[in-house]
Amino acid sequence: MTGLLIRDARRVPIAVPDPTTAEPVDVLVEDGTITEVGPALRRPPGVEEHDAAGRWVMPGLWDTHVHLGQWTLARGRLDTSEVRSPEEAVRLVTAKVAEQPGRPVIGWGHRPGTWSREPTTSDLDDAAGVTPVVLIAGDAHHAWLNRAAQAALGLPLREGVVAETEWFEAYERLTALTDTGDDPASYRRTLGDAAALGVVGLVDFEFTGGVHAWRERWSEGCDRLRVEVAVYADQLEPVLAEGLRTGDPLLPGEARLTMGPLKVISDGSLNTRTAWCHHPYATGAEPSQPAGAPNLAPAELTRLVGRAHAAGLEVATHAIGDAAVGAALTAYEGTGAGGSLEHVQLVTRGDVERMARRGLRASVQPHHLVDDRDLTEQVWPDRTDRCFAFRWLLDAGVPVSFGSDAPVSPLDPWLAIDAAVRRTGDDRPAWHGEQALTRREALAASVDGHLTVQPGAPGDLVVLDDDPLTAVRPGVALTVVAGAVVHRA
Repeated sequence: MTGLLIRDARRVPIAVPDPTTAEPVDVLVEDGTITEVGPALRRPPGVEEHDAAGRWVMPGLWDTHVHLGQWTLARGRLDTSEVRSPEEAVRLVTAKVAEQPGRPVIGWGHRPGTWSREPTTSDLDDAAGVTPVVLIAGDAHHAWLNRAAQAALGLPLREGVVAETEWFEAYERLTALTDTGDDPASYRRTLGDAAALGVVGLVDFEFTGGVHAWRERWSEGCDRLRVEVAVYADQLEPVLAEGLRTGDPLLPGEARLTMGPLKVISDGSLNTRTAWCHHPYATGAEPSQPAGAPNLAPAELTRLVGRAHAAGLEVATHAIGDAAVGAALTAYEGTGAGGSLEHVQLVTRGDVERMARRGLRASVQPHHLVDDRDLTEQVWPDRTDRCFAFRWLLDAGVPVSFGSDAPVSPLDPWLAIDAAVRRTGDDRPAWHGEQALTRREALAASVDGHLTVQPGAPGDLVVLDDDPLTAVRPGVALTVVAGAVVHRA
């Protein structure tokens, strides 16, 4: 017998207020599932016991949109998140090159959408000369490279940034410039950090590696959390040939590592003004694409969604602009596919209703509203009331799940919850507070649909030092996955 008995814990009433949860109970997990909840439970032989001492217990947290490889690599990359101009970036790169002569510089985090001028290749050439420099923007949809890096990655030389599909294809070649930093030990540290925040599971949307990489990684000790592995179109055929369907174990008998959805990137991002909208951007868009543009023609989007659906895969479609959301919904409606729309950053009320009718999940990243608030006011000043419309979605009956899109935002569910509730990340008033959620609603969007600690529920639990319905960042005393302790404070 394997399992865990948590004694003297108060259940968090996530679904609805419930005064009966105030009394401490014991929670028994056996073979990965909660089997009993009640006072003074008998401890079966061989079952570990943990005294919660009156702390709070709730279902474990999920991050339903992570690029785990990039988040892991971010530890070793130059942090450009505080850079506010090309000149600041040049100074940062110049110092890094002087500190480590000849070593390629990979950076992450800057958001040039609000800069007073566009960055140029020559800026980085002047800073680094023949040392390759790749500065990846915080939205992950484009990168700023010098000529040495462009040549090393096999890209045509140009004076501007590398964006969207061209950048996604080049990203995998970054290993030619530097040690990858995504070795098993690095992954184990990343997963451990997530467990320390109360995270029990995640959906990995990393661009490279996919199913094969996770099978190898799992056997090398990266098995701390539940992981759903997404697949992209260029990796789809081997998955279909293997007959994998969403939810299938990727290793025999291992329910914690499963097949996730097909990921489709249907439009661009706000920072690059490539998110596809019904109306033109107020400023900064390419003259040839004043309202952004789709990454896939509607017919190709429908074909891809339909192919995945016919094979038993859910579909997760990146759709930031309102036109992209509408086109994705048309593809789902035409094929009968299920799954999620990722981001849903700008949406119409009509499309919210369409999502509800189809039963599609809105997989959203609340902390993006903190990052994108100022830029949105510049480029979409006439539609900010339709951005990050969490209240509309929830009130319409659309299932909502929270994620980080790490490393675009930190892999930290408490940040996401706070952003959804307060709608601000500083001392300014809430940004469109009419779209705010309550803490109870935000917690419910963070637990993969498991709202109560009850018999039959997965043995994925977190024990907290404080009540998460009132504490912004409760201390995490214990994180449990399938009945096994993966973090203990």
